[in-house]
Amino acid sequence: MSEEILARQFEEHRDHLRAVGFRMLGSTAEADDAVQETWLRLARVDSDEILNLAGWLTTALSRVCLDMLRSRGSRREVTLDEPGRPDPADAAIGPETEAVLADSIGVALLVVLDTLTPAERLTFVLHDLFAVPFDEIAPIVDRSPAAARQLASRARRRVQGGGVAEPDAPRRRRVVEAFLAASREGRFEDLLELLDPDVVLRADSVAVSASAAGVAHGAPALSAMVAGARGVAEAFSGRARAAQVVTVDGRPAAAWAPDGHVRAVYTFVVEGDRIVELVVLADPASLAELDINLASSGV
Repeated sequence: MSEEILARQFEEHRDHLRAVGFRMLGSTAEADDAVQETWLRLARVDSDEILNLAGWLTTALSRVCLDMLRSRGSRREVTLDEPGRPDPADAAIGPETEAVLADSIGVALLVVLDTLTPAERLTFVLHDLFAVPFDEIAPIVDRSPAAARQLASRARRRVQGGGVAEPDAPRRRRVVEAFLAASREGRFEDLLELLDPDVVLRADSVAVSASAAGVAHGAPALSAMVAGARGVAEAFSGRARAAQVVTVDGRPAAAWAPDGHVRAVYTFVVEGDRIVELVVLADPASLAELDINLASSGV
């Protein structure tokens, strides 16, 4: 495809991309930057291999926005007169964008969106505001579709005024406690009962490296990804002996914190009474971004 044709097709999608970018980032200037970066990424790939240009562009833009949100910090304070945060009604952008923004956005919603984590915000915007399926959102935020659905649900409650705490936090805490107890005691069948058949275990590279040296001392036997209840149960059976229940970003989780210093965090996505995703983080940079409350462990 010639560059001229590609540029013309890109322009046909520009208003839509700006609308998505504005909701993601809350700033027309940043949205324009994200759209421009998306064009540069498109120009670097073989466009003839793209079967669905609209879908490709939305995915590429979403990845750009996610990087931008993470780089600026997901918990920054926002004021209504913040530079670069105009009322959408005043944004002189294309007619499609104006129609979309006029539908519901407003400064108040943008302020609430800024209380979400980058992954929550992206998932909520794509699914609830632009009807992108969770199967397409999941790879963007590096989650399973079930976990992406959970992110959107969590964000939706906060947008609707539900606050940070999840209404079923006590039940989730019981699931986490039961999982850790079964893990420590090597109760393999109990672990299987607590795990969804399609559960996914993900671990960052630091956690994987540390586990290789720590298995002899009771650490889980981790890989970058383990799929299925049996594989996850085998990784944890008789392990995680030093982990304690904590809260991470206000939600029940677990942590390994020798001498009160957090070295690893285990976060859980729970649906019903089963764990559908378990993520182990040990990279200090990742841990620093989390709000970890050891006091909730009761120790």
